[in-house]
Amino acid sequence: MGPCGFWSLGAFPPIIEAVEDGESVNRSAAPAARIAINAHLLGAEEGYRRAGVSRYIHSLLTNVLRVDPEGDYTVFVNNRCALSLSAALRPSRLPTGRPLVRILWEQACQPLQLLKERIALLHSPVNVQPLWLPCKGVVTVTDLSFLAFPQTFRTGRRLYQRWFTRWSVRRADRIIAISSTTREDVTRLFKVPADRVVVIFPGVDAHYHPVEDQKELDRFRRQRGLSERFVLFVGTLEPRKNLLTLLQGYAAFRRLGGGYKLALVGGRGWLYEPVLAAIEELGLHQEVIVPGFVPEEELPLWYNAAEALAYPSLYEGFGLPPLEAMACGRPVAVSDASSLPEVVGDAGLLVDPHQPDAWTEALQRLWQDAAYRADLAAQGLKRAQQFSWERMARETVGVYRSVLAGG
Repeated sequence: MGPCGFWSLGAFPPIIEAVEDGESVNRSAAPAARIAINAHLLGAEEGYRRAGVSRYIHSLLTNVLRVDPEGDYTVFVNNRCALSLSAALRPSRLPTGRPLVRILWEQACQPLQLLKERIALLHSPVNVQPLWLPCKGVVTVTDLSFLAFPQTFRTGRRLYQRWFTRWSVRRADRIIAISSTTREDVTRLFKVPADRVVVIFPGVDAHYHPVEDQKELDRFRRQRGLSERFVLFVGTLEPRKNLLTLLQGYAAFRRLGGGYKLALVGGRGWLYEPVLAAIEELGLHQEVIVPGFVPEEELPLWYNAAEALAYPSLYEGFGLPPLEAMACGRPVAVSDASSLPEVVGDAGLLVDPHQPDAWTEALQRLWQDAAYRADLAAQGLKRAQQFSWERMARETVGVYRSVLAGG
């Protein structure tokens, strides 16, 4: 088997399982066209690569297959993927966990595999599809931060994303944007007609919900060494998350007598070192904890144990942590930038991401005003109910149908 070959399906444990819950999408009597989804960026190991787009891909796969059980789906995955899905998995023989190898596979091997599998449509869920695509193509643009804030990316990654994303969206039959802000960025920066870009919001998983058992939360705080009142950040530690501004605002909040501790939860991305250095320089090493990457199954307890979420990011294609925090009944303070106002609506405290003093003021208000916290939490719970992975999946399947029908 050549370098672009794939392990046979029989070499893996059984991967077909029945889909019993959820209403299926209505289908005609005609045979289903074969649809492939490129899931090579699905994280296989714990770490920052399991966040963000990996969680989006996982939810896309599980929910599309649930709402469209009669569809003929093939899923391309890396050689470390352990998912069990109601679809044909095609693990790569190449170590595509390494970025350069993955790019080689996507651009050279994937088109050949599409021909071999007789695929009618490929969905590329993270910005880039093959330059040569022998079938219909749908690409999801998760964000364009590499254009909006190029200084927060390594040169090679920035150039790759800029060139390949531009080519991909211009050649795609349909583009899915995960927020209206991202849609506007795509049409403005890449000169793509607006009628080719569809906004489909992500959802929030059911296990993000309020925990009523205070004993469970108290036990969790003791196990993790957390104070009773702390503010939480969830996300990869990297420049785009704007944590230096949050830390400066938090330091002033502490000097003014504010009592919140601060937990920065997330894997260490690139250029995370200035964040750790700032904690020491600002004298916050006893007030700020940095536990690192947290498995998704544990995240609901972190949200519920916290008194609020602070999310100072400069740019997000969507921003799942504020939505998850609201679903857990916690008030959120987010940047008034990019897509974040779309996520929280009127249910969050919007803060200037460039002004440490604004974050100081936001933390003080959350610390001092219990009625305001309760009001934000109640509004956030209602807001979170408007976002559903099942709805996302149904709308995505609708895009597949439209493209295959020539619409």
